[in-house]
Amino acid sequence: MEKDIIKLLIAEYQQKAIEVSLQKRPYNLEDKLNYVFVGLRRVGKSYLMFQQIRHLLDTGHSPDEILYFNFEDDRITSFSIEDLDRLKVCYEEMYDSKPIFFLDEIQLIDQWEKFVRRLADQGYRVYVTGSNAKMLSSEIATTLGGRYIIQHVYPYSFQEYLTSMGINLEDRNFMYHYRSEIVKLYENYFRFGGLPEQTQLVDKRGWLSSLYQKIFFGDLITRYQVRNDFALRVLIRKLAENVKQPISFNRLANIVSSSGKRISTDTVIDYLGYLKESWLIFPIENICAKLAEKESNKKYYFIDNGILNLFLVDPITSLLENQVAIHIRRLYGDDVYFYQHGIEVDFYILEEEMAIQVSYSLQDVETRKREVNALIKMSKQIHIKKMMIITKDEEETIVQDGLSIEVIPAWKWLLTT
Repeated sequence: MEKDIIKLLIAEYQQKAIEVSLQKRPYNLEDKLNYVFVGLRRVGKSYLMFQQIRHLLDTGHSPDEILYFNFEDDRITSFSIEDLDRLKVCYEEMYDSKPIFFLDEIQLIDQWEKFVRRLADQGYRVYVTGSNAKMLSSEIATTLGGRYIIQHVYPYSFQEYLTSMGINLEDRNFMYHYRSEIVKLYENYFRFGGLPEQTQLVDKRGWLSSLYQKIFFGDLITRYQVRNDFALRVLIRKLAENVKQPISFNRLANIVSSSGKRISTDTVIDYLGYLKESWLIFPIENICAKLAEKESNKKYYFIDNGILNLFLVDPITSLLENQVAIHIRRLYGDDVYFYQHGIEVDFYILEEEMAIQVSYSLQDVETRKREVNALIKMSKQIHIKKMMIITKDEEETIVQDGLSIEVIPAWKWLLTT
């Protein structure tokens, strides 16, 4: 690629990165470390780069030190590994400063990992984004050799969503002053999720549907060369329909095969790996299961409620549990389980020794009895410091058998954890 074009793009991108309007997201990065930002498409990885650029400028760095480059630009479709070296040379011909690299969607360039490893070895600070499995595969992790920190990027939390909608969360009494507005906004967040771009759109469902098609065909079918796209579609739909239930590899294979396209258990395992690596879903394990069952009988949740809602006819209870799962995952990472041993409890957070049930409502006597008794029975089998039932909009404290169970509306729980 011609150096004049690369130089033009360096200057153009630098200006864009400096001028972009920002709403600060709660990610605190170490200034002396290199990062790889990973997550679903459109989740805000580039935005996080711009936030870090603003932080560096605010702490004394010069704009000339910023080398931001977006590899999704249609003007650089022929970019190669050799051009990556040329990018560095072009910058050095333009500026006297040592660059801080911000390489956006660099996985589109073959052998990109060799270039970013060499930069790290030479003492450069580097930030990298990517949307698919190449950013998390064991081969890449080995190639980068511990020189980069993997930073997971999630959709907006409810707090971030409210801030984007103009709610002042710095007001100590914001839940009192804005209660009715918060509850109303929660309905949108509940149904359409927290992907930043859709929050300001009218046709949220249309945007989410278009995004899902890009993920399906770009990050799944094309990336993994999936030949049985019908089976993969059915698998995703069945995962959505069973989002609250543990489901085995064999059962998934049987369900998909019964739809008309036979699929093996091994293929199901492969497909689930693709879905996880593309950030569409994440699994949690049964904390008290044997090793084999931990791996083969998991619960699967979607990374965003808006995408999950595309597949559901009667979505309310599934969306509530999925939303709780996303928030817990954001807070505690892989330290989240469910409990199934004669009884079932939706979530157990090992670090906090906290058990959580999710129930749309406790007004039904049998539902209330089932949810409460499961927590109490679990507390006799495993140590629990705190028990909680998250509902759509009910709140109370239940005391039974000398134990206290907090019942809290989801919107309030999301704002207080």
